[in-house]
Parts: sequence; C-alpha cells; structure tokens
Amino acid sequence: MKLLAFISALMAGLLTSTTSSAESNLSAETEDCLMCHTELHPGLVASWQNSRHSRSAPEQAMEKPELQRRISSETIAESLLNVAVGCYECHSLRPDEHKDSFEHNGYRINVVVSPADCATCHAVEADQYSRNLMSHAHGNLVDNPLYRDLISVVNNHYTYADNQLTIGEGNRLTDYESCLYCHGTRVEMKGLVSRDTDFGEMKFPDLEGWPNQGVGRINPDGSKGACTSCHPRHDFAIETARQPYTCSECHKGPDVPAYKVYQVSKHGNVFNSTGSAFDFSTVPWTIGRDFSAPTCATCHTSLIVSEDESVIAERTHQFNDRLSWRLFGVPYAHPHPRKADLSDIVNTKGLPLAVELNGEPVADYVLTKEQMQENNDRMKSICRSCHSTPWVDNHFERLDNTIKTTNNNTYEATKILLDIWAGDFEHGLPQGGNIFDEEAERLWTSIWLFYANSTRFASAMAGGGDYGVFAKGRFQTAEQINRLLERLKLYHALQNKNTDSGKD
Repeated sequence: MKLLAFISALMAGLLTSTTSSAESNLSAETEDCLMCHTELHPGLVASWQNSRHSRSAPEQAMEKPELQRRISSETIAESLLNVAVGCYECHSLRPDEHKDSFEHNGYRINVVVSPADCATCHAVEADQYSRNLMSHAHGNLVDNPLYRDLISVVNNHYTYADNQLTIGEGNRLTDYESCLYCHGTRVEMKGLVSRDTDFGEMKFPDLEGWPNQGVGRINPDGSKGACTSCHPRHDFAIETARQPYTCSECHKGPDVPAYKVYQVSKHGNVFNSTGSAFDFSTVPWTIGRDFSAPTCATCHTSLIVSEDESVIAERTHQFNDRLSWRLFGVPYAHPHPRKADLSDIVNTKGLPLAVELNGEPVADYVLTKEQMQENNDRMKSICRSCHSTPWVDNHFERLDNTIKTTNNNTYEATKILLDIWAGDFEHGLPQGGNIFDEEAERLWTSIWLFYANSTRFASAMAGGGDYGVFAKGRFQTAEQINRLLERLKLYHALQNKNTDSGKD
C-alpha cells in the first residue's frame, strides 16, 4: 500500500508538470525522469517547469521570425525536434564524449550539461563563447606561472615559526571555492559510488571539482565553460542573464569592480530607481521601450534594436568583441588579446604577459589599432542610442586618458620595485622568486590589481565620481606608491646602518 501511495504521489506531480508544459509534448524519457524527480527534487523540477524549454519544442522556436528567434542551430535531430526540451533531452546528449555518463534506471545519463550539449540548439552562441576570454578562464589562470604564484600567496596555508612566515602547500578545496569558483574547476570522473536511495542502492558518478559553474570550467566531455554561469539551471532564463546581479557574482572586486562601479554610476542609479518596469524577457531587446538604462548585458551581449527594429548591436556571446582594451587582471591595461587562449603569450623578459615591464604592449598578441577601433565602434553604436556623438566621443577620450595615467602610475611603481629587487632587499624576478609574497611586492600588486583597476572601471562605465578617486581609486594609488618608495628608503637606511655597524 505504501508503494502504491508513493507512486500516486509521483503521478500527481507528473500531471502537474505535464499540465504546465501543455504547449509541447514531453518525451517518454523525460516523463520517466519526472516520475522520480518531481518527488525527490521539487525545486529543480519547478524551475524547469517555469522555463521556456518546458513549454516549447525546437521546431516551434525555429518558426519564429529571425529577430525573435532564441535558437540559432539550423538543423535539429529528428528525435529532438518535436518534443519539449526536458530532462532527458539535455542530460542524454553525446554520451560517448561524456566521461560522466552512467547507466541510470535504464538510460545513459550525463551529470554535467556542457556548452557542447547546449550547442545542439544554440550552435552560434556556443561557438562564440568558445572564442571568448571567459571560456579559457581556467587555463589562463592555473597554467600561468605568475598567477599560480599569486594564488599561492592568497590561498595557501601559512606557518609561523622561528620569526619566519612560510607559505605551505595549496588546498584544492580552497581553490575550488575561491579563484576557481569563477574561473572554473576541472571536473573529472573518479568512478562510481554506491548510495542508498528511496529506491534502494544505486550507483552515481563521483566527480572531482564538482559542483561548479565557473565561466571557464573544464567539463567531462572536454568542452570549456558553463552556460549556467549566466543562465542558472534549470530555468535558464534570459531575464536572469540580463540583470546586473548575475554578473555581480564574479565582477564585484576589488580586482574587477564592475558591479560596484555600476551601482554608483548614473546607469545603475536609473536601474535601481526604475528597473522594476524594464522588460527583460523580450527578443529582440528594444531600447527605449523595454528598458531605459543599460545593464551589463546591454553593452556586452544582447541583441539591441530600435523601435523600428533596426539592429543597433547584434547578439554575441563573444563578450570581448565590443571591447578594445583589457582593463583588469594584468599589471597594465593593454589592447585586448587577439585570442582567448593566452597560453602562448610571452614578453621579451620571458614572462607570460602581453606587455613589457614598462607597459608597452607586445604587438603579436594584441589587437591592432584598426581592430580596436572596430570594437569601439560596436560599443559606441549602443551608447549613441541614448547619448549624442560628442558625449560619447568625449567619454571614450576620458577613458583613454585614464588608461594612460593609470598605466603610467603602475610603471613608476614598477621602477621602484625593480630597484628593490636590484638591491636584493626582496626576492623577485632577478632572484627567481615569487613576485607577490613580500611587503613591497604586495604594495606594488595592490596598485595595479585593485586601485588602477577601480579607476579604469569607474572611467569605462561612466561611474567616475568618488569611486575612482577616494573610495578605491586615485587616492589609494598615490598612497601605495608613496608607501612603496618609503619601503625602498627604509631598506637603504637599514643597509647603511648595517654597513656603518660593520665599520665600527
């Protein structure tokens, strides 16, 4: 009797889900999934029920006019064409490529749905994302020896003994919830483990690096990235991806303070005041009708049109194709890298940087001036939808000036640090040491990683004001440069004192 009652409850849940998905048929396989998961994971199922996936089939999506279309693949497998995009349709794709594929109640199921799976319906977006700096965020971080040194200083265990502070070994779990939370982990199949369930003992994949939805996650099928970084499972709503809160999860600073700057900008002011009236669901997104101030998605990814449906900006998931400069994550702002994979970048000093120590870009690895202008023109076309040409041009002129001045400050700080290394006061590049682990090196790092970045973001996002001056900007930059110089003077004073003591 208990079993019959349990099945009845499951069927009631299934009927509820089927009713909410009446616009399109569910596959028999997805119905089987819902038989159990409606009871086991009601929140997950409810999220999917609220999604467009549950209410439409790919064929319906492909029939929409081009500007309104949310699906970009030209052809869809016959078996998927006329059924709603359900559990099985996403978690069963390409099992031979998925190392996390396993037998589950008579089906082969993949735990991790990857961008290569989403490409079944969203081929253009998946290809664009693969050429985006974000998709290589894992490798660009952990395969870069300089950034590995920075990670060790931030994350590794410290030990104090005999008046010395020693940096110990790293901790993978710490890395997973810190740097790799956003950059993405490497998700690997370790094997199968048995667990007791309501249906008896069952086997499930044991995944290293899971859970994770970082932008550069290395998936068990070898693909890079996670669509769920911006389109959270299981409703995958465009409404979520278009709101600044989504981007704030990783872009909050102080190393990349985009959201903080947005909050205090005039754009953020308008959004916080009137954003509840914006329509975040429409495709295409009509400027002036659906929204009156930009969010992150407006400037970096969305298909933007005017009232007469003239295209202002094409949809893109290669977020850097509207950007001419790389503003953060590097000692000097420089023209945006040509490729998303930065593993082959090296300057004349042998460092994995697209700039020299004086801030000069390494031309082989960055956009040309002509390419930078093309990217700027794409961005300016969005700006000019609300602002006059002089307003927009003067804004970009100020940004160029901010990049020049912040890079100059970093260079002056670098010259002081080079003198500290030359005097063997701290052990950095000349000594083959970690360039982030001693006091002067930390001061130098804070100048470009925090305060120069904040100043540049405040300028780039029209959020200048106090944030780029006294909150996290120019004042702190000058303060740190002076502290760095005082550190050099102190080293010289101690050196002279020791020399004089030796004479005595």
